[in-house]
Amino acid sequence: MSMPGAIPTIDVAEADRRLREDPDRPILLDVREMNEFVEMRAPGAALIPTSAFMTRVAELPADRPLLVVCHMGSRSAAVAGYLARAGRTDVVNVAGGMDAWERAGLPVRRGPLDPGEGDLPAS
Repeated sequence: MSMPGAIPTIDVAEADRRLREDPDRPILLDVREMNEFVEMRAPGAALIPTSAFMTRVAELPADRPLLVVCHMGSRSAAVAGYLARAGRTDVVNVAGGMDAWERAGLPVRRGPLDPGEGDLPAS
């Protein structure tokens, strides 16, 4: 975890561990654009592109922690920072983004989306 006052940040290994083990069922929130998401994504990730984030922020479940990811970590840091400033205490940025995720050998999906893939999960 990052220093106090900074945007809370975890690495991809910790994100993967939380997704598998955290009983609070965190959501991996991908804030890249649709074309990037189709190219490569983490299984089970929910997509709200940064370009549509402000119009869709109300869709985010308030009862599930958010692990925010993008390509390299910049857009996700901006989104995580916004959510933290808005009062969310259960949001973290995933450092290195999907680039680091893939380099770490974590599972990825590529190509056309299956029905419902990328949707926010029901609470």
